[in-house]
Amino acid sequence: MDFQGIETSRVDWAGDCLAIGLAEEAIALNDDLIALDHVLEGALAELIEESEFKGKLGSSAVTRVGGQSAIRKVAVIGLGKTDALSLDHLRRGAASALRVAKREKCQTLGLSFPVWQGDSAASAQAITEGMELAANQDIRFKSSSDGADLKLKRVDLLGLAGQEAAIARAKTICQGVILARELVSAPANVVTPITLAETAQAIAQDHGLDLKILEKEDCEKLGMGAFLGVAQASDLPPKFIHLTYRPKGTPRRKVAIIGKGLTFDSGGLNIKPSGSGIEMMKTDMGGAAATLGAAKAIALLKPDVEVHFISAATENMISGRAMHPGDILTASNGKTIEVNNTDAEGRLTLADALVYTDKLGVDAMVDLATLTGACIVALGDDVAGLWSDQEAIAQELTQAAQQAGEKVWRLPMEEKYFDGLKSVVADMKNTGPRAGGAITAALFLKQFVTTTPWAHLDVAGPVWTEKEDGYNNPGGTGFAVRTLVNWVLN
Repeated sequence: MDFQGIETSRVDWAGDCLAIGLAEEAIALNDDLIALDHVLEGALAELIEESEFKGKLGSSAVTRVGGQSAIRKVAVIGLGKTDALSLDHLRRGAASALRVAKREKCQTLGLSFPVWQGDSAASAQAITEGMELAANQDIRFKSSSDGADLKLKRVDLLGLAGQEAAIARAKTICQGVILARELVSAPANVVTPITLAETAQAIAQDHGLDLKILEKEDCEKLGMGAFLGVAQASDLPPKFIHLTYRPKGTPRRKVAIIGKGLTFDSGGLNIKPSGSGIEMMKTDMGGAAATLGAAKAIALLKPDVEVHFISAATENMISGRAMHPGDILTASNGKTIEVNNTDAEGRLTLADALVYTDKLGVDAMVDLATLTGACIVALGDDVAGLWSDQEAIAQELTQAAQQAGEKVWRLPMEEKYFDGLKSVVADMKNTGPRAGGAITAALFLKQFVTTTPWAHLDVAGPVWTEKEDGYNNPGGTGFAVRTLVNWVLN
């Protein structure tokens, strides 16, 4: 799709479909819309009345226009309550308009939405993101493309002339989101630790980033016993990925993003039983997918910030080499871990990744992981958990997520709960009591960070959706890519 901001009014625009965004309290036609309705011979007022359109977020209605109008169809798109209008309402409204245009087989679409808080650039970016992401459908593994064809060629953003840079930025960020979606949606026989390393290599080669891949022997030399303990049962080699974007000149700051990279999690000898969602454990590398998606977007955007992208990638499998419940692993900082559950493997891989990153001398780092079912129990499928004992980084990530329309909720680092991780035979166990499981997981990770301001995101819920939801189609959502990009850019 080709997006362009234009000054053409709604009355003067010509094309296949004009989509007008209306809030719940703004259904009555004002002077401008009355003039448009006159040109459309009453079709707009009739559409609102006959469809009983109320402006609810995500709702839409469309009708054909008769007479000599230069517009073939007109649509109304619900944007929700006026006082709650946000950038994400614009994204979701734009996604609704895209789906109308697809259903009506339009080749040209005029989009007339309100400008959020007078910020034309932010509005143009949000609208473009919503349409680009709603248009993206992953049909790689289907034999037919029926229903996936999109006729739409041109989208005119009315009243948003001069926003070419914002539109380009949105399309660039969406490239990263779509990469993350494709990695999460692909099965474990397609996306492996080797595949993740090859994806990082492609990003490095295409965009001039530095890449270091630590093989098993390299990890052994660094004493990464926690990571290698998880990897030892797989027939596929582990890959420790370190991708680095360096700006020209002196960077304004240096940050790191660490993504959990379990390309399949069987649960190990504490195997996940049928009905536990084991078939969805291809998504257990959602953190690594977002990390690589953010790497692609940031490499294209070229900010003045140095960014390290890190993932300890492996499978958690079952074999005669598998770690046993009760085994003791030694992480690269010398701390010992009693493995009381082999299905709590992600935090073991992250332990060594955090120790490694902590030594890089960055100003801040964030890890993200599909870490616990407990976080889904606490916050549901749509909200990621956020933990940090550093107020500044917690606020930065919260603001970045709000700007992206990605929901996060800060949960406490309740130090007392670490008592549940204490071991008789080692420094700690890898799981604690059932109660507060997402919190004890965060407290576990904290043991492997010493000097760098750090935050942890548990993204177990929002990396996947089973149904069409806003600008997400069923499958991987690419969650956190836009938050991470905003965090780096802000």
